Amino acid sequence: MRVSILLVLLSLVAVNLQAQTYYVATTGSDSAAGTFEEPFRTITKAHSVATVPGTTIYVRGGSYAYSTTIVLSRIGTSDNMFKLHAYPGERVFLDFSSMPVADANRGIRITGRYWHVKGFDIWKAGDNGMHISGSFNIVENCSFSENYDTGLQLSGNASYNNIINCDSYFNADIGQGNADGFAPKLDVGTGNYFYGCRAWQNSDDGWDGYLRPADNVTTTLENCWVFHNGYLKSGAPSVGNGNGFKMGGGDNTNADSLRHNMILINCLAFDNRVKGYDQNNNRGSMTLLNCTAYRNGTNYQISSPIKSGSTLTVKNCVSLGFYGSLGSFAIQATNSWMSPFVVNDADFISLDTTGMRGPRQADGSLPILPFMRLAQGSDLIDAGTNVGLPFNGTAPDLGCFESDYPTSVRYAIDMPAAFKLEQNYPNPFNPVTTIAFTVDRTQPAMLEVFNALGQKVATVFDRLAVSGTRYELKFEASHLSSGMYFYTLSSGNNKEMKKLMLLK
Repeated sequence: MRVSILLVLLSLVAVNLQAQTYYVATTGSDSAAGTFEEPFRTITKAHSVATVPGTTIYVRGGSYAYSTTIVLSRIGTSDNMFKLHAYPGERVFLDFSSMPVADANRGIRITGRYWHVKGFDIWKAGDNGMHISGSFNIVENCSFSENYDTGLQLSGNASYNNIINCDSYFNADIGQGNADGFAPKLDVGTGNYFYGCRAWQNSDDGWDGYLRPADNVTTTLENCWVFHNGYLKSGAPSVGNGNGFKMGGGDNTNADSLRHNMILINCLAFDNRVKGYDQNNNRGSMTLLNCTAYRNGTNYQISSPIKSGSTLTVKNCVSLGFYGSLGSFAIQATNSWMSPFVVNDADFISLDTTGMRGPRQADGSLPILPFMRLAQGSDLIDAGTNVGLPFNGTAPDLGCFESDYPTSVRYAIDMPAAFKLEQNYPNPFNPVTTIAFTVDRTQPAMLEVFNALGQKVATVFDRLAVSGTRYELKFEASHLSSGMYFYTLSSGNNKEMKKLMLLK
């Protein structure tokens, strides 16, 4: 009898610990049950009862007025994230215009871990639209506008957060010199990643990687656009810095030699008032691959000394107009300002920026427009260096947009959405081999290599992977001894392993 009672009690506890789904609506009440039929009125109430990892809070479409910060402090897991989502097919507008202007008055603060926030427009917060100090969070398809400081800021050791398909614009602080679009800055942690984001017409910079006191952290931006920063919503110039991608720097002209290791892939900067790509005294490594700059005050300005052990790598990049200045220490390959290229307007289908701040596609991805895409016949097509990114034709194009004309040879194609790890080639190899894979969902992926004892010897890929895109990566093993190795691909709940043989 005692055993039976104990089993019943345990089953009741298991039921109570199951993830729940709660609903919030403009017509709801915080004294309601939080169900679809009887929703809560505030996100704060829903958060207070969402205690079990894996719980989802759906917010029905409409406008919600808040005068205090929404804090997301729960801690989920990689397999059971807390979710704060706009209800599918609907959009949520969070109006913070009644919030006083003050440093602590953020719209949403994420102090927890493993949150997925999706589908929110955050407007007129008294400081940041969103501030993240937690780690392993995903913010997707959100916008941050007219806030009184940076639209979305990461600091307080925020690490390994993914910001996907978000927009940040018209943010302006009272002094106009502090509000950026996105800012992984100050005491930020490492491993933060931006994909498919846009920042425009912010009073200071589009992205700001300024550090104090963090050092030797890494941030990656991929497929991001930054334009018309250093201007106010009215169109008047601001007194802010006015740069597109500000990659680092620190106090006192960075006398502390702080390093913000920035990786920019397929990024676009145009019409920023001062600089498109700005070093700002960053002493860390900076890697620019297939980036494009047009009509900024200065397109590229990365010429100050960097710290010993840091590197500046610029490959397959494009500048229409004078490119600016890169230090003599830069590792360059097949950039448009290098021989034999001569770049002019005719290399591009269009220089019309119409639509660049317009609606996104149905899945939240950036609009597909003719601006700055290479015209058929341009000598920038198939003229680049293979840097491990997918491309069409016989070699990568230069710039942020890869062309796909019918005459090109297909080298890396959009595959059906499937999780697949291919056999490396050649195999056996010495000392370089190629590993290719695709994933079935757009989410972080990791490709690692282990020796026969199960010890990790290399991380070949560790960032967001886009569904249906075939990734083809080089693995260089000159530092390893001959023998059998294993490589694994992990993404979400999927994992696959294969063998490779190094013969010297």
